[in-house]
Amino acid sequence: MPIRLLKLCLEHPCVRGIDIDSPEAVILRLRIIREKAFLRKLYVEFYKMILRVLPADYSAPLLEIGSGGGFLKEYIPGLITSEVLKIHAVDTVLDARDIPFKKNSLGGIVMVNVFHHIPSVDSFLKQASFCIKEKGFLLMIEPWVSSWSKFIYKHLHHEPFDSDTEEWGLVNDDFPLSQANSALPWIVFDRDKAVFEQRFPDWKIKNIILHTPFCYLLSGGVSMRSFMPGFLFNFFHGLEKLISLWNKHIAMFALIVLIKKDDS
Repeated sequence: MPIRLLKLCLEHPCVRGIDIDSPEAVILRLRIIREKAFLRKLYVEFYKMILRVLPADYSAPLLEIGSGGGFLKEYIPGLITSEVLKIHAVDTVLDARDIPFKKNSLGGIVMVNVFHHIPSVDSFLKQASFCIKEKGFLLMIEPWVSSWSKFIYKHLHHEPFDSDTEEWGLVNDDFPLSQANSALPWIVFDRDKAVFEQRFPDWKIKNIILHTPFCYLLSGGVSMRSFMPGFLFNFFHGLEKLISLWNKHIAMFALIVLIKKDDS
């Protein structure tokens, strides 16, 4: 009961009563990210992380899946933006399980907080393998499981969280935005890494960089009120970096880098 009351008190007033699976919710998400200065700066930092690992010699085109609530295209000119719902702010509408691009036609795919919403990991990774060129990449920033984040995602976050499930998929695919398992990236790329490598030999996990132990929580995300003004972001982000040097295993997020192997 105290946790439920706390969540109610912290809930962002703009999200009350809105259908999370509607196009309006996607547009609202973008508005909240832009208006909450601390959260916007955190997203800018996420995008800079992506830019730092983006291969210098990557070949376009690049596709972003789940672009509706973000502004990554401001940092990667020419990025093809997409969303599962029809909204005016993106280039194309697509389902990650059925990517409408020709074989080997993409240099890579990028995603921020999207993978854990995809109903079928198998379908998505097979589609990505088909569309992405050899030595192309999948870059994603996703929730990650740690002793610290497990408590936050279970009790204070609005999305479902189940780190014990044996399933890689989601039960109901009728709700494209509210359906989720925030533990799914950790399950696939860490807990079940051996299964992933056996099932998807085309893909190599190049790197998993754990980050952001508490700044997302301080920002309130898109569903909670903002805790901090924007001018304090640099201070807390610097503090996060120091804490991460001391203990990398209290992160709430991970930057996951997959490379598609060549045939040689």
